[in-house]
Amino acid sequence: MVRRRAQTGRTGDRPSWFARLWSLSTGRFGIIVVAVTALTALLARFWTPFDPQRVDVANRWDAPGIPHLLGTDGSGRDILSLLMAGARTTVWVALGAGVVATLIGLLLAALGALTTRWVRESVAVLVDILIAFPVLLIAMMLSSVWGGSLWVVIVSVGIGFGVNIARVTRPELRRVLHSDFVLAGRASGLTPVQNLWRHLLPNVAPVFIVQLSWGMAVAVLAEAGLSYLGFGAPATEPSWGLLLKDLQTYISVHPLSVVWPGLAITLTVLGLNLLGDGLREATDPTLSRRTRTTRSDIPQPAVVS
Repeated sequence: MVRRRAQTGRTGDRPSWFARLWSLSTGRFGIIVVAVTALTALLARFWTPFDPQRVDVANRWDAPGIPHLLGTDGSGRDILSLLMAGARTTVWVALGAGVVATLIGLLLAALGALTTRWVRESVAVLVDILIAFPVLLIAMMLSSVWGGSLWVVIVSVGIGFGVNIARVTRPELRRVLHSDFVLAGRASGLTPVQNLWRHLLPNVAPVFIVQLSWGMAVAVLAEAGLSYLGFGAPATEPSWGLLLKDLQTYISVHPLSVVWPGLAITLTVLGLNLLGDGLREATDPTLSRRTRTTRSDIPQPAVVS
């Protein structure tokens, strides 16, 4: 007699989303870079090798070595301490802009996909109008009223990329809204909010995550660029953009000093982008439902006596 071994297909047999993320090279790189940046910002809140704002004219433009591992700038400030302190600003701006973009993006996407026709069309027109304003222009308008600050960067990037998230997420919500499992949930008595939470958001999460990670990466660039132009962090606040602005004047004389803030910005932006790509693959429901077929997973006939 021949019988086939039943496939279990249990959820517990599949790796968790973090295990799937870690198995991707892009995911590992993004996790490491973002974790190092976050831990550096947390450490800088309590300790830095030197006071970031301490001026030491006697040790200006010291080469990398002991005790200044990355050297000093034209005022004798320790560059490593400035980078560590600037990481706090970077993390704060990225998280703040991410929260604002998430709230605006999901609200506009939900209104544009789940409401009556006239509301959907009004939201679509509003999104088309707002998306015409670049982040820099929004920041300049806000700074003309409230002055240059980190809040200006957070709100301007949050508005700019919140609208972009809404534009991309809205058609995905409309597509998933007509799926069989959503209709079944509606027929079983789920409210629109419950359907949104259980079925719609998990299925648009991959698209949303990519847009959000991109927005947080651009928030890092926007903070550096706006601080460089004078619309971002004030001069008393440690910032990678301000440090780059101060050091670029001497790039022909001390080129190595400009490398460190530029490298920090580049790696952070790259890490956020790659982390978003990895999270999309790790959390995509259509990918997580596909089990990888291995030799041990193939049903084997078993002969019993």
